[in-house]
Amino acid sequence: MTVERWMDLRCYPSTRAETVHAIGVLVRRSASAELQMTFRLDGDIPRIQVSPPGMPRIATQLWRHTCFEAFIAVEGQPEYHEFNFAPSGDWAVYAFSGYRNGGPVANEMMRPHIAVRSTGSRLELDTLVRLDGLSAIHPRASLRIGLSAVIEASDGLSYWALRHPADKPDFHDADGFALLIEPPGPES
Repeated sequence: MTVERWMDLRCYPSTRAETVHAIGVLVRRSASAELQMTFRLDGDIPRIQVSPPGMPRIATQLWRHTCFEAFIAVEGQPEYHEFNFAPSGDWAVYAFSGYRNGGPVANEMMRPHIAVRSTGSRLELDTLVRLDGLSAIHPRASLRIGLSAVIEASDGLSYWALRHPADKPDFHDADGFALLIEPPGPES
């Protein structure tokens, strides 16, 4: 059995987003310990700065440019992981023991699969994260997830998330981990 849900991201009110009309995310969690996400950005794609595809590699500071993100925590726990997915195929994983208390995980075994499709009005980024790579608990636990995006466009940066709980964009705020996904039942 697979748990599947579409979620809409909201632009932080004080950032400009004229080139981006909407960002939605389809989240699928399978019984085989996979979390799949499809980020779908609708807008004026030629005006959005998107790095060309290349060899996937670990990179830093991806959030300074167009980047999609997922924050994954076990429900009720302060620890969380941050995943950054760039349209170029670059990626990063961070592990935190609490709010912003942690750092990068340079482990190729954590590498998400990333695929990108683009037209003049839509950019889609598919990614797959193996939950059993985070811990033995993640595949069978209820997960609290934050989904977000930083979009670099000709009209500036805009910040998108499921929820913006603070007075400035802060994707690490656990109150923004607004999606609760229960573990799926066994495959039929």
